[in-house]
Amino acid sequence: MTNTSQFLPPTYEVPKAGGNYMKLAPGNNVVRILSTPILGWEDWKDNKPLRFPMDQKPEKPVDPKRPIKHFWAFIVWDYAEGKLKVMEITQSTIQESIKNLYEDIDWGDPRQYDIDIKKTGEKMETKYSIIAKPPKPITQEIKEKLETTNIDLTELYKGADPFGGKAPEEGSQSGHVEDNYIDSEAIGEKVDQIPF
Repeated sequence: MTNTSQFLPPTYEVPKAGGNYMKLAPGNNVVRILSTPILGWEDWKDNKPLRFPMDQKPEKPVDPKRPIKHFWAFIVWDYAEGKLKVMEITQSTIQESIKNLYEDIDWGDPRQYDIDIKKTGEKMETKYSIIAKPPKPITQEIKEKLETTNIDLTELYKGADPFGGKAPEEGSQSGHVEDNYIDSEAIGEKVDQIPF
């Protein structure tokens, strides 16, 4: 039996699960880093992350089967979903690749270009590679979202949601603290110090 009635529009696609946190999918994941990272240590308790600043590394993990990992967290633009997200990286191969780009005289600050993080394999066989895209300014859409969205990365240290704050007030830097925020005028300028 053939159904001739149109149940769904011909161009309909099921929305992606999304969320406010970047999860690397198999294949290519193109992002623009938009903030300096917060750095620290990640432990786990009752399947929930516990994050600590760099100078507060716990002596031993809560669960001896899950070692404490060094993490970076920063704000990114996820091109696949067209939205701001928090990206946390604990994989040393990704951290080292981004650090190498940052230290390279020809690439420099990774907020000035898109990066493609390619994920292949599964579980213990997972591998990551990084490809830097040619430098270009961010779009007006990204600038506007960044300026009007309150994201406080330091909330991760408290176990809270970095997106949980109220909308930014007029004249504020989107509620971002210290140098975890890069305003639209700073995009395109070379920043001398990033704590990578």
